[in-house]
Amino acid sequence: MTVTVNTVSAEGFRHSVQIDDHQLFADVPTTSGGEGSAPEPHDYFDAALGACKALTLKLYAKKKDIPLTGVTVEVKRDNSEEQKGKYALHVKLTLKGVLTDAQRDELHRVADRCPVHKLMTSTEVSIETHLSEGAFSQ
Repeated sequence: MTVTVNTVSAEGFRHSVQIDDHQLFADVPTTSGGEGSAPEPHDYFDAALGACKALTLKLYAKKKDIPLTGVTVEVKRDNSEEQKGKYALHVKLTLKGVLTDAQRDELHRVADRCPVHKLMTSTEVSIETHLSEGAFSQ
């Protein structure tokens, strides 16, 4: 799978983001000189965590026959100390369905084991950036 990001216009900051057959957009807020026409990259980072938790809970509940009918995940960020290397995400889960306290506790534990949560908190991520070569690289 490849994610491809392309500038939409030379004047602005809006970019298209192609992920397989899905197209999204990214921009920067108006306070940073953008149009605020789409989420900024940090929003997608935070959204990845929320979506992963919701999907993980639905899959787990289905597998375990837990009567979970829906999930709402609210992710709020505190990036006030990002320049110091701290980025805090506060997650609120709303579990829907007729659930016992034990099922709610089990789902709460499972939410923190979603793949993106683990990726963000316990995996060493390596990133290598290379320049392309050829006529379009100038």
